[in-house]
Amino acid sequence: MHDTVITLRGRLGGDVTVRAAGEAQVASFRVACTPRRYHRRSDTWVDGDTQWYSVNAWRALGENCARSLRRGDPVVVHGRLEIRTWTNQAGEEVTSLEVEATSVGHDLGRGTTRFARTPRPVEDATPLPPEVGVVERAEDEPPAQDRSPAA
Repeated sequence: MHDTVITLRGRLGGDVTVRAAGEAQVASFRVACTPRRYHRRSDTWVDGDTQWYSVNAWRALGENCARSLRRGDPVVVHGRLEIRTWTNQAGEEVTSLEVEATSVGHDLGRGTTRFARTPRPVEDATPLPPEVGVVERAEDEPPAQDRSPAA
């Protein structure tokens, strides 16, 4: 499969919303990307048309997005681009750009942030009982080394 992979740099248009999708959690948010161009003739910077992208982040990434991102935050989003076309209530055909995020972070070119690792669940350190993992052999079965094919 050939996916279109994209990296966005923009600002959050609203706070992150989290919903359940079956057994998994998915966080959704919108990112506004406004290109800036320098015009030599006028010696000014000019903003282009803003493009809006809907972003979905699944499971742990989505949970971390919900805890870390707020409206207006500058972000960098990396993921798979999907273009969806649908008909709205007014009967107009609408195209939306959606990104299934694989990585999300604050844009450090626009400010600072502090990273905190997500704690992993502590694994059960209880030792296994001695009978777990022991393979018993029937009395009439030969030992493993005797079962190899003759050379």
